[in-house]
Amino acid sequence: MSAIALNSQIMNESLLVLITFVGLGFVYLLVFPLILFYWMSNRWHVMGKFERLGVYGLVFLFFPGLIIFAPFLNLRMQGQGEG
Repeated sequence: MSAIALNSQIMNESLLVLITFVGLGFVYLLVFPLILFYWMSNRWHVMGKFERLGVYGLVFLFFPGLIIFAPFLNLRMQGQGEG
């Protein structure tokens, strides 16, 4: 195998590793935290104890991504309104 072909193969493999790493980072930091926030906002006030334990574990696992979206999440109950 020539040096040029070997260099090209290494570049292609490096690019594949970089694309995979960026893709996994995107999923870890953006996709799963948004799914978890959606789940928590829909189920927060009706969760059982085991579901809540599982959610706490997922919050621990996806903490870096959740920090990004934390200012936009509101889990408080809706009030009765004005008046």
